[in-house]
Amino acid sequence: MKYRIAFAITLFTFSAGSYANTLCQKKAQEIQREIGFAEKHHNQNRIDGLKKALSEVQAHCSDSQLRAEHQKKIAGQKEEIAERERDLVEAKQKGDMDKIRKRERKLAEAQEELQELEARQY
Repeated sequence: MKYRIAFAITLFTFSAGSYANTLCQKKAQEIQREIGFAEKHHNQNRIDGLKKALSEVQAHCSDSQLRAEHQKKIAGQKEEIAERERDLVEAKQKGDMDKIRKRERKLAEAQEELQELEARQY
């Protein structure tokens, strides 16, 4: 029975995917897809949390709000990059090669995350 429900949700998600017109609809579809995965793995806590998230999206979501939140994440990531750059400069001034490598790695990770955020279309 649970497999039929998960299968039905999965089919709905895939078939409805082409009909999503708004960001909120896309977000709801993503959550429903995650619910399907959680049901497949019998993860009831995850299912409960995702269903709550889905009801919140359906009740309170707006496209402009999603765009604003996304822009806020991008701005936060840019601040993170600036901090990582300052840390790298400081490590270079001290000449500690281990710290320099560590700071360079963290800076590269932060830059990668920014690129991923900017690639998402909101």
